[in-house]
Amino acid sequence: MNRVEVFDSPEAVAQAVASYLFERITGCVSVKGQCHVVLPGGRTPSRCLELLAERPLPWQSIHWYPGDERCYPAGHAERNDSMMCSRLFSRHAQAMDNFHAIPAERGSEQGAKDYAVLLDGVGTLDIVVLGMGEDGHTASLFPGNAALDDPRSAVPVHGAPKPPSERISLGLNMLRHAGERIVIATGEGKREALAKAYAGEALPVTQVGADIWFVDEAAMGQ
Repeated sequence: MNRVEVFDSPEAVAQAVASYLFERITGCVSVKGQCHVVLPGGRTPSRCLELLAERPLPWQSIHWYPGDERCYPAGHAERNDSMMCSRLFSRHAQAMDNFHAIPAERGSEQGAKDYAVLLDGVGTLDIVVLGMGEDGHTASLFPGNAALDDPRSAVPVHGAPKPPSERISLGLNMLRHAGERIVIATGEGKREALAKAYAGEALPVTQVGADIWFVDEAAMGQ
């Protein structure tokens, strides 16, 4: 864990991540003319996206991608892209033209194959923002799941331990090779996994090789 920033609450984490992303995205656009950003699902990331939506980003120059998706029909309330669109683009409808939803409604195999074509055309992603589950999973890459060893840029996930069992995730190789990798972890339920990560245990989230972690005191514990 190269750099860990600890805050007193999930709200403080969300505020800090929104500020950090604003700086990093605008800097990337100023250098490269565009920025490719991967977004996570989850409660604290949801609040972060609400705060980021208030910032004067160069919206037309940013491309957004979910880090993973649940195989539900398009528009389903429990899809990650439903949350992302409602939180991030509520004030910036035109920016949705640059939001690249994972076609999980096509099923995990076909959806992953189709999304991999898109990602392979992008090449290297600039900024990846990830959450962490209580078991140390990130995106939809779970401990011991075959998807962890799939070298493709987007991978089908079968038998996920959390419903739904069928999902699509960005592959570990795609995440590892991003320009910058950020992990968010909040809440006491993340404490055990965070302690394992701090000790260097090989969890899916540690295999990504994050550049910076944003965590709250409840997750950090002692």
